[in-house]
Amino acid sequence: MKSLQTNLSRIAQGVAAALMAAMFLTFVLQITVRYTARLPGLAEAVPLLDPSRYGWTLEFCLLLWVWLVFWGNAFVVREQDHVRFDILYLAVPAGLRRWFAILAGLAIAIGLLVSIGPTWEKFYILRLKKTATLSHVFGDWIRMRDVYVVYILFLGAVGLRYLWAVWTAFRHGVPDQDDAL
Repeated sequence: MKSLQTNLSRIAQGVAAALMAAMFLTFVLQITVRYTARLPGLAEAVPLLDPSRYGWTLEFCLLLWVWLVFWGNAFVVREQDHVRFDILYLAVPAGLRRWFAILAGLAIAIGLLVSIGPTWEKFYILRLKKTATLSHVFGDWIRMRDVYVVYILFLGAVGLRYLWAVWTAFRHGVPDQDDAL
C-alpha cells in the first residue's frame, strides 16, 4: 500500500512538473517571437516568426496555470504544507482536538463533494464553447469544459482526502501537539 501511494505521488508530481515545463517553454516561445519579430525584416523573411501566429500561447499558458494550481493542490501539496489557523485547535486538549478535526473535516468534505453536481451542471454549457485561440493549434475538439474539468478532479480528490482524514482521526485520534508542528 505504501509503495502504491509513493508511486501515485511521484506520478502526480511528474504531471505537475510536465505542466510547469510546458508553461515555461510556451512562455519562452512567446518572448522569443515577440522580440525577434521586432528585428527589421526578419519577420518578413521568416514567416514562422510572425507574431500573429502565436496568439494561442497566452491562452495556453493560462490553461496550464489553471491545471497546475488545481492539480497541484489536489494531488501534490501535502496537508502540512497548507496555511493553518490553528491557535484554538492547538490550545484545547487532544480529545476535543479530535472532534475539531472530525467536524471540520466532515464540513469541508461534504461541502466539496456536494458541490460536484452543481458545478458539473454549470460546466454543461461549456461543452459548447470553444477556446478563443487553442483550436487554431490543437484542432476543434478542445472545449472550455475540457479546460476547467480539472476543477471537478480537485473537488473530488480533496473531498476524499478530507474524508480519509476524518476516518483517521476517528480511528486513531489526532497527532500530539508537538507532532502537529
